[in-house]
Amino acid sequence: MSAIESIAPAGMNNVFFITTEGKKMIGTLTSFSGEDTFEHEDKIYRLWNPNTSKLASMLMKGMKAPLTKDSKILYLGAASGTTVTRVADIADEGIIYAVEFAPRPARDLLKVIEDRENVVPIIADARYPELYPPFIDSVDIIYQDVAQPGQAGIAIANADKYLKKDGVLIIAIKAKSISASENVGDIFRRELETLEKRFEILDKMSLEPLHHNHLAAFCKYKGNI
Repeated sequence: MSAIESIAPAGMNNVFFITTEGKKMIGTLTSFSGEDTFEHEDKIYRLWNPNTSKLASMLMKGMKAPLTKDSKILYLGAASGTTVTRVADIADEGIIYAVEFAPRPARDLLKVIEDRENVVPIIADARYPELYPPFIDSVDIIYQDVAQPGQAGIAIANADKYLKKDGVLIIAIKAKSISASENVGDIFRRELETLEKRFEILDKMSLEPLHHNHLAAFCKYKGNI
């Protein structure tokens, strides 16, 4: 890796803005070495690609995710674990319940988290939170990145089951996973209207150009009222 010009805190536990050759990147402080890590002043950092991680894209765009070192997080749509492990770096004293249903990414997920004691894999369908294992506690945050229809409904079902009142939902809404033909703006408006049945929308932002037809939203849970 090229010489590091600066490493500056990004306002969140273990997250840093890293500048090299005039290019600003994002990364996490970690205790795990790998091909995406580098050492600087006796510390290990992992670069975090916003092109492949919706959460990294949100942070690079200036959204302020309320993740802390001891957050309890229900992660819906864990896929192969690329972003899950970054969340585990951030909430290094917390716990992440990582939900994934598809067999192949679930196998990859199990491999990348095998040494991470703060990640609990849940092989289940996020549409049916009532079928999750009984050991899941209530959580502070739900992070959702699923490629299924009814994404707002999935968030509500999981929040009603597991999210603390005034807890936060961080969601990446994927319009084309909901409808390939409907107007994207109409999809976003409908999903946000559905979320407002249970949540206060704190912030929302398009993830263009890195993630086409994606809208990020941060929402505070009002409870099942």
